[in-house]
Amino acid sequence: MKKMSALLMTGAMAFGTHAWAEDAACGTVKLADPGWSDIATTNAITGFLLKSLGYDSKVETLSVPIIFGGLKDGQIDAFLGNWMPAQQSYYDQFVKSGQVTDLHENLTGTQFTLAVPQYVWEAGVKDLSDLAKHADKFNDRIYGIGSGAPGNQSIQKMIDGNEFNLGKWQLVESSEQAMLAQVGRAVKRNQWIVFLGWTPHPMNVNYEMKYLTGGEKYFGEEGTVHTLTRKGYAEQCPNVAKLLSNLTFTLEIENSIMNAALEKKASYDVAARDWIKAHPQVMEPWLRGVKAKDGTDAIKAMEPQLKP
Repeated sequence: MKKMSALLMTGAMAFGTHAWAEDAACGTVKLADPGWSDIATTNAITGFLLKSLGYDSKVETLSVPIIFGGLKDGQIDAFLGNWMPAQQSYYDQFVKSGQVTDLHENLTGTQFTLAVPQYVWEAGVKDLSDLAKHADKFNDRIYGIGSGAPGNQSIQKMIDGNEFNLGKWQLVESSEQAMLAQVGRAVKRNQWIVFLGWTPHPMNVNYEMKYLTGGEKYFGEEGTVHTLTRKGYAEQCPNVAKLLSNLTFTLEIENSIMNAALEKKASYDVAARDWIKAHPQVMEPWLRGVKAKDGTDAIKAMEPQLKP
């Protein structure tokens, strides 16, 4: 009887281990970042949770076109920054064709269009159709972000099509940080500037700015952000995929972490960790149905990380 019990125990243990066995590829989660503050924030949240659960994460900073290609080729596991409808063309090409998977809508209520400082708006530039009337004050320039970004493509389409009489204008492409540095210099000198703006982002707190109307054809109405994964990832790594599908954010969460990182001059990783420790109630919905890498309870695995 004792021998039989021992065999049953051994079998049960073996079954339990086998039942939780994960593909080795799931141990490190490869994330992508286009160099945007909001995605640095959501990647930091995700990275902290993964590390607390026993996983590693690796973030690659890449342009949006390269990110979609990386998802298609299996070089990237997940991308938490699929802004819609701004990235509609890439979505149609890669997601609707079945080459990339739309796992989850992680944020609603976003805004993404051209913006100006409030003093420019108060001077009469409230709609995209107002820009050309003051072309000389803007030096015929619209400031965008990194090359290949969907927002830049929308701006270039307006210019190429001479929409709003912008045919002679120039798109100035640069990084998010460089664009905002240019905005900062213009505001300091009370100069006129039009640039690509969006929320959530600290720019909405750092500058008195207004979004221009009239761009719905190119930038869409109120938007959403989706989490994309490489094809087959949820089947290969169901536990991590469950975590990613649980991660739903709010404008308040993202703005709080971004502003904290800026004000404290801290990394997004530190700001995200501190925010989560101050708001442990987010753990229950985010970790529902998720286990630690070793198969143990996820909430219990998080507890040591949440201590002051």
